[in-house]
Amino acid sequence: MQRVLLVEDDASVSCVLQGILSQEGFAVESSLDGLEAMRAVERGSFDLVLLDVSLPGCSGLEVCKAIRKKGLRVPILMLTAHSTVEDKVRGFESGADDYLAKPFETRELLCRVRALLRRWSDPEWMPLATYSFGRVTVDFVRGQMLRDGTPVGVSPKELQLLRELIAHSDVVMSREELLRAVWGYESALTRTLDVHISSLRKKIEDTPEAPRYIQTARGEGYVFHAN
Repeated sequence: MQRVLLVEDDASVSCVLQGILSQEGFAVESSLDGLEAMRAVERGSFDLVLLDVSLPGCSGLEVCKAIRKKGLRVPILMLTAHSTVEDKVRGFESGADDYLAKPFETRELLCRVRALLRRWSDPEWMPLATYSFGRVTVDFVRGQMLRDGTPVGVSPKELQLLRELIAHSDVVMSREELLRAVWGYESALTRTLDVHISSLRKKIEDTPEAPRYIQTARGEGYVFHAN
């Protein structure tokens, strides 16, 4: 049974989420503040941390940074009432793997939880901090991209998508796999995926219409080649 640490200071919300996760077969331990959560992570082995941003004691962002600073390997899904791009970037910069804004549907929460668990259970997948190829350097922790040393504007979803492709370099990833990993859904967002691929190509490719790095595997999906 997979173990989830739920860090949520609102007791009623925590109770609801515990019920949802328990019904799906997860063993759930809850914490009501950041300091308690840190102690729980240090003493226990969890498969996933669901971490609210606004917490007493210390914020979820601080907890996330502390977990990563200690080198603890566990996927972190941040929950927050704030959903601006800046808020999401701060979450990713703190070391979060995904970000879900409140209010959210139960289905989306469970899809994202399962996607993170699948990704981290893949022995070939390793979390990436920084990566360089061609004229591009990407800092996934800070949420930054440089091309020839010049900052390039990139969205959190574009970074997630690029990281997923790089983590599986030279392997064709289907649209369904990418949608599950980045958006938490297997269908209905194909157009969204293609738009993000197109945007990424404009930022990293010398010739976006004849891409070198992110290539289309016709009828299958996309594949990243570093060389």
